[in-house]
This record gives sequence, structure tokens and C-alpha cells, in this order.
Amino acid sequence: MKLPGQEEFDVSSVYENVPTGELDSGPDSGPSPDSSSDTGNRELGVSNDPLLFIQLNELLGWPQALEWRETGRWVLFEEKVEVGAGRWSAPHVPTLALPSLQELRSLLAEGLVLLDCPAQSLLELVEQVTRLASLSPELRGQLQSLLLQRPQHLIQTTSTRPCWRSAHPREAFHDEEAPLKEQRQNPLRQKLPEGAEAGAVLAGELGFLAQPLGAFVRLQDPVVLGPLNEVLLPSRFFCLFLGPPTLGRSYHEMGRAMAILLSDPQFQWSARRASNLHDLLAALDAFLEEVILLPPGRWDLTARMPPPKCLPLQHKRLPSQTREVKGPSARRGAPAEDRHGHPAHASSPELQRTGRLFGGLVQDVRRKASWYPSDFLDALHPQCFSAVLYIYLATITNAITFGGLLGEATDGAQGVLESFLGTAVAGTAFCLMAGQPLTILSSTGPVLVFERLLFSFSRDYSLDYLPFRLWVGIWVATFCLVLVATEASVLVHYFTHFTEEGFCALISLIFIYDAVSKMLSLTRAYPIQGPGSPAYGCFCQYPDPGGNESQWIRTKPKDGDDIMNMDLGLVNASLLPPPECARRGGHPRGPGCHTAPDIALLSLLLFLTSFLFAMALKQVKTSRFLPSMMRKVLSDFSSVLAILLGCGLDAFLGLATPKLTVPREFKPTLPGRGWLVSPFGANPWWLSVAAALPALLLSILIFMDQQITAVILNRAEYRLRKGAGFHLDLFCVAMLMLLTSVLGLPWYVSTTVISLAHMDSLRRESRACAPGEPPSFLGIREQRLTGLVVFILTGISIFLAPVLKFIPMPVLYGIFLYMGVAAISSIQFMKRVQLLLMPAKHQPDLLLLRHVPLSRVHLFTVIQLACLGLLWIVKSTPAAIIFPIMLLGLVGVRKALEWVFSPQELLWLDELMPEKEKSIPEKGLEPEHSYSGSDSKDLELMYQPKAPEINISVN
Repeated sequence: MKLPGQEEFDVSSVYENVPTGELDSGPDSGPSPDSSSDTGNRELGVSNDPLLFIQLNELLGWPQALEWRETGRWVLFEEKVEVGAGRWSAPHVPTLALPSLQELRSLLAEGLVLLDCPAQSLLELVEQVTRLASLSPELRGQLQSLLLQRPQHLIQTTSTRPCWRSAHPREAFHDEEAPLKEQRQNPLRQKLPEGAEAGAVLAGELGFLAQPLGAFVRLQDPVVLGPLNEVLLPSRFFCLFLGPPTLGRSYHEMGRAMAILLSDPQFQWSARRASNLHDLLAALDAFLEEVILLPPGRWDLTARMPPPKCLPLQHKRLPSQTREVKGPSARRGAPAEDRHGHPAHASSPELQRTGRLFGGLVQDVRRKASWYPSDFLDALHPQCFSAVLYIYLATITNAITFGGLLGEATDGAQGVLESFLGTAVAGTAFCLMAGQPLTILSSTGPVLVFERLLFSFSRDYSLDYLPFRLWVGIWVATFCLVLVATEASVLVHYFTHFTEEGFCALISLIFIYDAVSKMLSLTRAYPIQGPGSPAYGCFCQYPDPGGNESQWIRTKPKDGDDIMNMDLGLVNASLLPPPECARRGGHPRGPGCHTAPDIALLSLLLFLTSFLFAMALKQVKTSRFLPSMMRKVLSDFSSVLAILLGCGLDAFLGLATPKLTVPREFKPTLPGRGWLVSPFGANPWWLSVAAALPALLLSILIFMDQQITAVILNRAEYRLRKGAGFHLDLFCVAMLMLLTSVLGLPWYVSTTVISLAHMDSLRRESRACAPGEPPSFLGIREQRLTGLVVFILTGISIFLAPVLKFIPMPVLYGIFLYMGVAAISSIQFMKRVQLLLMPAKHQPDLLLLRHVPLSRVHLFTVIQLACLGLLWIVKSTPAAIIFPIMLLGLVGVRKALEWVFSPQELLWLDELMPEKEKSIPEKGLEPEHSYSGSDSKDLELMYQPKAPEINISVN
């Protein structure tokens, strides 16, 4: 018997020839390799069960024309159909009334529960459900016809008009494959990962039923149930809740309650493994035990709670039987974790002593050799092109800036050409051989300070600088090799966040200071002119008819008179601009004829434009405007677009702003010297031995500079799969120190800011995300090719002067400022500095502040500020020779803090040193409420990659 407005369809005939592969992926459905394997449970740390898409179909129209209409859907969050607007609502955290859960439990306890149902189609499933229900044959036939009615789905396509799949009988003659086509083309399918399954919940009021009918079915094998779901997915669960008309919307709310239960990872885990009704009800009771109630009258029922920025991990909610499996036995062999949920230092295989000479180096080489082919194949991605452009421009800017500073510091013994050549040679060799090729080698501020001191010493004592520098480099390479042989890199255990933050903040401030100081130097080179300034004023002078130039016919004004108000007193004179004057045969006269008063202002405009535009475009990724793919492209190319905008603005205005200068000839900057440095020159022989003393200080600086950057880049939260290479990296730096010293090139070491920017430009994020779920961080695209291409292009740039000369220097200074600001703003230290200036009532609710008194947080921050200020003062004074020792002193200061702060406070403010972790039981340090690093976006203890946006961290 058919009810009015129904349309039956033979499910098996429509879908019997659909290949299994087509059910899992349509033409637009296959996520890329970067997508998360299971957006829901796998990210939440529960199990490897497939992601479940739940749909609620509601029976409407009683008693006139009954029809099934989709009214809600769930993946991680709830989406409702907004009927009036004809669209889906924004994803939100679902809320429901407690009575609906209680009524649902009662209906399940008295209703039909089929576990591992063998049905292979919707028709078989409906027949089994209705056959087991206590219904008369006539009602059973009516109910079967009703359940086989094709539902209406709201499918929003790329067009502005929503598409409702109608169930009117007049559409019965349409092609039977139409539902399959619509389901394949549903844009939602693109957001669901491979292997996802569906669950259908049917609810509504039915007048011919005398008592409620409830059914919970778990299919033995997932089966496509025709066009029952809007997305072409095999269904695992089928739930039915029907009954006579009642007051309110009880069956609608029961259907929502069932859908919300199935969307919960813990209930879903139990429902997939339940063997009887008791297990199912136990899972529902466990859900009820964790439900949080909102008091009536304290919450707007029409308000929708937006999804959280980061979902909490679900491992603490695992069912008891799973905890038993993963309990003591699993814990026994698991590596210890620090306060942030990251593996403790000792668990890193790169930082375990072998007890053999060069044992760590040999292990690094063996470990990285297996990844070597993939280091090039993994770079075949468009994102790497963006990274190359970004880091190339940052690298040549750094090379030019530090090359110019080095030329000033050494009186031309080294310059921009040596900086370009050294960057290209050292960087290329490092990318080919290093253990962590994501590291970018460059001249750094601390090393530049040491070079300046070394040259000053040579000049004061009449020593030949380059030969003396050669012996210093030889000794540094020797000391670094000794450090590699003795596996000294394991000492990075003592580089806690306190040391890393101090070093990274110092390097970031150097970037910011250099960018601003260079910009200010342009305003001094091109001063802003105004009325009354000595260089103001220009007039055009014409020759008189006799061939002589016009002469003054009255006296000059008195001192203090405005030159613009004076009578020119000239024959054949005018105030034409110099180009027009020359075109008409005149001669520009006056101090202001060859000055450009707008250059300083335009340079400042370009500087701020490139900085602000790069910052703004980097934030586009998290904005609500534009499609997600366009936002990602704009964010990835933010620095490149900012540079292009600055170049375009400069070309449009046409002013002679200072441009990027690159060498035009391939020869050393110092006249008369070759590319190989003589070992002695005019220096006495004993100086080769005395050079060991400054080399020892420089070795400390190189070790600290290199290894602190390496520790920051290899943090566990970056999810690097290919491991680090602390010993191998230091070995490569030692060999490059020897090479650059012989060639008279600058010394190079890992640069923190540009390396962080490099990693940030190679972030991998999931593309298949459930509605309302932010893209999850998948790791870094680890490869060697981007750095290799960057340094090759840097070498070629020596011959690209005709192209690079159009890039204004203020634009590059703005990018420098952007990198420094992005790096320093991403560290926890800066967040705690902000707390110093923030009243307590306006401070964010940070977990840090819940466990550590505010006064202790401020004390820790002030100590860090004092250390940073002392490092800056030492670096900027003649006492900079002890700067390496001061940098090493950060570790000593951190050790001394154990006398000031308790282990519990240090656990939240920083992290424990290795021997402290061993001496204190782990349980004694466990916070009362432990949270994993991804519990909150504002977890200040989390040095997670946001990126250097650089919110990558030094985060």
C-alpha cells in the first residue's frame, strides 16, 4: 500500500553495478596525500575507525502528504537546514535537552537492536526491521512503503541556488542514476577522507502507529543504502524512531540525540564493538556521565556555540577496556614525555651517546642515507616553489645587508661579492650533506660581532687580517671536530625553552634593529626637504641674446629672508623644473636642482607597505573571506606578493629610491688579493698558535648558535619524520668554516629566523576537513631541493644585476622587519611580556596562570628580560669578545633558577633539565589537571608551529 506523495525505488537495481572504488571516491572526492587520514578519531587519538558521517532525515507532512526531508547532519559538529534561507547553517557544537536522551534510552531498551545485520540493500534492511517489529501485515506494508520513499536532500553546489532533490511522484520517470550522480558531485564529499562511512537516523511522527517504534541497526558490512544519504558513502548504522503524534518535537529531538551520540568518538567506538543491548546502553550511560548541563535561564537556547579552535585529545576518555589494554604494559615501554606531551630529550635517538669516537656522526649518516632519495622527490610540490621565492629573497637581502656591514667592519677586506659567493657555496654544500637540510646557513649578528672584533685586533696590532682569520678558522674547525668526535651535541639536553627563547629573541631583535636602522639611514642620506632648508630652491637660467648668461640685477636678500619670496632679479630666468628647463635650452641653477625631496618619504612608505602587506596576507589563511584555496595561496606567497607590490608602487611613482645592488664583476672586493688566502702573509709564525685562543671563544659561539637553532627546528611538535642530525650538521659547519677561511669568505652558521621562515613556508596541513574543523597540522615538507635551489639562485644572482636592480631596498628592509616581528611574536616569552602590561582582569584564561602564581610568572619573565638586555649590551660594546661565554651563561642561569622556582613551577614555565627529570618521580610533577599541547590554542607552554607565520615556533 502506498501513502500519498510517495515514490518507491528499487535500491538494488540502482546500485548493484556500482564498483566499490566509486563508493569511496568520486571525481572530486579523493583527498590529497596531505589530507588527514581520519579527520575525526585519528586526530583525536581514539582509534583507527573510519570517520562517520551522520544524517538526520525527518518525516514531515502528516497527515496530508508524508515526505522524508533531511534536517541535520553531523561529522564532528552539527549543521542544521535553515529552511527559510535554503542553506546549511554554520557548523556548531550541538546542544540537546536531557529528557531527549532519557527518552532515547527508554526507547532503545524496549525497541529493536540488530547488531551485525547481514542486509545488502535498503530493501533488505527495511524488510528485516519491519518483520521483527510487532506490526500487523497492513501496517507493515505501509511502513515499508514509507521507509523506501526517496528523501529530499539539500545539496548546496557551487552555484548560489541550493538544490533540493524532490520526492514528488512526477519525477518518477527520471533517470534512476540521477541520485548517484548528485551524491557523487556533492561538495561535502571532498571534505571527507577516504574510507569514511555513513549513519542514517530516521525520525518522525506517524499517525497510524499506536505505540513508539525504535530500531538500532549496525550492518555487518557497510552498504550503500541508495539515496538515503546525501553523500555517496557506505552506511554502517541505521536508526529509526517513529511514533504517534505528541506535544512538542520529541521524536525530532530523539533523532538529534541519536545522531549526536553517533558523532561522539567514544560512543561510536563502543557502538562498533557492542555485542548486545547491554553494551549499547552502557555506552549511552557513559556518555550521560560526561554530559555537562547548562542551568536554565543562563543560556540563550537560540545561540549556537562555535567550534573550538583546537579539539581536545580523547585518549583520557577511552573506554575502560581500552585503557586496560593500553595501560601498564604499554606505558612500561613508552618513552617519557615532558610537560607539553612531547617526547623527553632522552627518547631522541639522535641525542643518545654511543660511547665511540664519531659514533653519533656515523649514526646520523646511516639514518639520513635511507631518506636521501625522498629528500628530492618530496620537493615536487607547488608549495616548494613559493618557499624558494620567499627564502631566496630573504637570503639575498640578508647577504647584501650583512655583506655591507662586513665591508664596513673590515674596511673592504670582505664585501657583498664575498657574501653572495660564500652564501651560495656554503649553503649548497650544506643542503647536499647536512642532517637537517631545512636549516638555512647565513651570516648572523653574533658572528658578525666577532668578525668586527677580530679585524679591530688585527688593525690595532698591525697584523695581516685574512691570514690571521685563516688560522682562527682552522682552529675553530679543529675544535668543532673534537666536539663531533666526543658527541658533545648531546649537551643540547640542557638547552631548555629558557635558553632557546633568549637566543631567538636576541636574533629576532637583531633583525628588527637592522631593518629599522637601515631605514633610518636612508632618511639621513635623502633628507626630507622643506621651505627654509639650505638645499631648497632651483631656477632655470637662459643665456641672453648675445650668448652670455643672464646676470643678477639686484642684490641678494638679507640673511633670514625666505628664498621663495625674493625677487629673482634675473634676466631670462624662470622656475621651470630642471628637465623642462634643459629641454628649452636653459641651465638649472640652485642647490635644490639635483635633490629629490620625496625619496625619504616614499622609502618609508615602501618599507611600511611591504611589512604590513606581508603581515596582513599571512593572516588571510585564518580569515573568513575568499575560498580556502585562494586564502592558502595568498598566505603562502605573502612575502613575494608584498615585494611585488612594493616594486610596482615604486615603478608607478618613478622616484629614484635606492635599489638592490649586486656585484657586476666576479673578483674579490679587496684589490690585489686572490681567492686563496696565504697562511702567513706578513704575520709571524707563532700567531698561528696564538689564534687558538680567539678560536676557542668562536667555537663556543658557533656551537651555541648552531645547536640552539637545530634544537628549535627539530622540536617534536613539528612532526618531522626523517629525524635530526646534530652531529652531522656540526661536522658540515666545521668543514665549511675551513673552506670559507681558505677562500676569505664570511663564516656561516644556521640562522634562526630565516630557517624558521623556511619551515613555515613548507607547512603541511590537512585538506579533507570536517565542516567546522580547522585544518590540522600534518608536519613539514622535509626535503633538500628548496634550500639547494635557493643557494644556487643566490650564486647566479651575481650575474642577474639587470633584473634585481629594480627591487627597492626599503621593500627588502620591510621583509626583514616582518621576519623579525613574526619570529619574536611566536615565542611564549613575548606572551608573558604582554602579561606584565595587562591588568589581571583582562588577562586571558591561560593554563599557565591556573597553576603558577602571577607574581612568579612575572619574576621568571623579568629574569629573562634582564638576561636578554645583558646579552644586547655585551654585544653592542667592546666587551663583545666575551659574548660567546655570556650566551653559554644562559644555561647556567637556567640551572640557578632551580634554587628560585619549584620543579612544579619550572614544569609550567619552562621544562625540567635532564638530571632533574631523573631525580624527581614523574608522578610528583604531574599537574593536577594535565592537558595535552593541542587542548587550547593559547597553551602558552606549547611551542607549536603556527609559524613563524613564523608562528612555527619557536613556538
